[in-house]
Amino acid sequence: MPVRFVQLPEAALRALLDGDLARASAAAGVELTEYFLTDQARSVWRRRLDQLARTPADAPWIARAAVAEPGGAVVGHAGYHGAPDANGLVEVAYSVDPAHRRRGHARAMLEALLDRAAAEPSVRTVRASIGPDNAGSLATIAGHGFVHVGEQWDEEDGRELLFERPA
Repeated sequence: MPVRFVQLPEAALRALLDGDLARASAAAGVELTEYFLTDQARSVWRRRLDQLARTPADAPWIARAAVAEPGGAVVGHAGYHGAPDANGLVEVAYSVDPAHRRRGHARAMLEALLDRAAAEPSVRTVRASIGPDNAGSLATIAGHGFVHVGEQWDEEDGRELLFERPA
């Protein structure tokens, strides 16, 4: 099941933080779901707005609604943590609305993110950071060429395993 990404502009992110789903959907041009208003999602939107204030060039890389095709249902959100760094590394991020889980959307999002990374000459490496207990995400990256390269401590998510693959 393929997905396409729709960038969430700054106006949509601000509306989501305000809890205004109708305004956010209008700014994004797609009908966003209540999942975009969860505390976890709002934490992401807050970080992304702060990031855009510091690094506007990250805009094309972050904060996108994932739209399942055919049909056009918004099934979650995805993107990268930012533009490629000086070494050509990007880190994928994706989250599926619980109402749409276990239907292949996470895999479709990951594959679309990998395709985009492969099409960008500045990207050499793709990273995924996953909590050791997140069986769903560990299964999602399986078979996509990721190799365990270490771990890190994330202030918000705790211990994460790091996986990388060539773009």
